[in-house]
Amino acid sequence: MTLVHTPNRAAESAGIALAAIGAVVLALLALYLVGFDQGAVSRTGMYMHELMHDGRHLLGLPCH
Repeated sequence: MTLVHTPNRAAESAGIALAAIGAVVLALLALYLVGFDQGAVSRTGMYMHELMHDGRHLLGLPCH
């Protein structure tokens, strides 16, 4: 008698879905920081704005 093992694809699919959701969340966070943050995230003033200033212009987003 031969035993045949078929792997469970549900765990693999869940891992891929979790990784995709994580990537989307990180991409949206990066988009917010580069495109829309005007000093709300960094409490020390406009540090984040100045850090992302050139990236904002490179993407064609207004910041002034």
